[in-house]
Amino acid sequence: MTPPQSSNIGTKQKALEINLDPKIYGTFAEIGAGQDVAANFFKAGASSGTIAKTMSAYDMIFSDEIYGAEPKKRYVSESRLIKMLDKEYGLLIERLQKQRGLSSTFFAYANTIAALNYYKTNTGHGWMGVRFQLEPGGAYNDVVLHVKLLDNDNNLQQQAVGILGVNLIYACFRYYQNPTLFLLSLRDDLSKDRIQIDMIRFEGPGFTNVDNRLMSLHLVKLAFSDAAVFGPDGKNQQPSEVLYKKNIMVVRGRFRPVINVHIDMLETGMKQFLEEPDVDPGNVAVLTELTLQALKERNSNELDADIDEKDFLDRVDILCSLGQTVMISNFHEYYKLVAYLSSITKLKIGVVLGYPNLEYIFSEEHYTSLPGGILESFATLFSRNVKLFIYPTIRDGIIQTSGQFQLAPHLIDLYRYLIANNKIEDIPDYNKNNLNIQTDKVLELIKAGTPGWEEFVPDEVAAMIKSRCLFGYPCEVKM
Repeated sequence: MTPPQSSNIGTKQKALEINLDPKIYGTFAEIGAGQDVAANFFKAGASSGTIAKTMSAYDMIFSDEIYGAEPKKRYVSESRLIKMLDKEYGLLIERLQKQRGLSSTFFAYANTIAALNYYKTNTGHGWMGVRFQLEPGGAYNDVVLHVKLLDNDNNLQQQAVGILGVNLIYACFRYYQNPTLFLLSLRDDLSKDRIQIDMIRFEGPGFTNVDNRLMSLHLVKLAFSDAAVFGPDGKNQQPSEVLYKKNIMVVRGRFRPVINVHIDMLETGMKQFLEEPDVDPGNVAVLTELTLQALKERNSNELDADIDEKDFLDRVDILCSLGQTVMISNFHEYYKLVAYLSSITKLKIGVVLGYPNLEYIFSEEHYTSLPGGILESFATLFSRNVKLFIYPTIRDGIIQTSGQFQLAPHLIDLYRYLIANNKIEDIPDYNKNNLNIQTDKVLELIKAGTPGWEEFVPDEVAAMIKSRCLFGYPCEVKM
């Protein structure tokens, strides 16, 4: 299904339309490099109809006096943004409710942004959000997002923030009933080469039909970001906030459904990862990763094949119920996944994968688009502080491990080098009973309602599948 296209209304036209709406009235608070949003509304004309106040608490001491101190001294953070929205929206209601409350839909816009510094030694990024009413006197709604600024120039990054801020405010009032159009409109007058949005959250009575987990999926599917993360509680999380300066262990799979093999891979892989001398057991983040390709039909070769959103949510619900943090990514190749995670943390990364995926990694046909072929991909994959933990498989009654791995002659020395340098290691402490369990076979048994499939999945997973009729299990959902 083709997603709705944004109307691509220009920045000035959007700002002017908001300014000319007699109901919309609010404040702007901008910290750091986010000084261009209110400026766009001033330049559009008729701004007195919209702007009650603009301010910038650029100095940290002033900022702390207004919004309270940040315990971790991180001013470009979601915590600071929420404090700004709380303060500014509260003041707006306190000071103007009596005079304008019956005729105005109030809003407070806030951002805290770090753009490229003079020496270009940092990465531009920031938080922005809007707290707003959809009807006079109504309860408020929140939209909060994190943006990565990709322009290689400070002025261009500030300009991008100004455009995005206008798009966000406009979308809150004009597209709140259509989340996909809401997202698409955020890129009006911009491009994916200028910004990435890797977290967005919708809250409030105006968004009761919005599932934020689907919004994470759409961020990746619509190319706003290469990855999105949400926690065991199902709430969207900003990847750097969760993974910064962490040892990371990641397990990739289709998880349709989660079976005993997946749990054994997680448990044995984690045990082995924690035994690494350069891994701090108290500072580890575990990710279960779903790629866009894994979310499509198994036999579909179409790049734009539809993703069954209910099926996606079913998988996520099960993973979250097992306490997992879930990543959705567009990293079909492992070296891209490692490059992304290595941009967030310099600590050790462990990747747990089945033996067939080791074969995939060493298949040269997957790297024909790279000028340096497989060596270029391996320079990214293995030059980082990363280690692959290989979970065995069984074929024709023979257990396949890294020791039985067969390669083309010209790749043998490369493989031996990686083994010798502790980049690839088998998982020896596995449950042999799991090796004969295949996900697709379990799925067939579930769909057919064949007795006995329950023994191949964790007890809590079997209970969820039965109670909610997941993955085609023949039953009726109890209301």
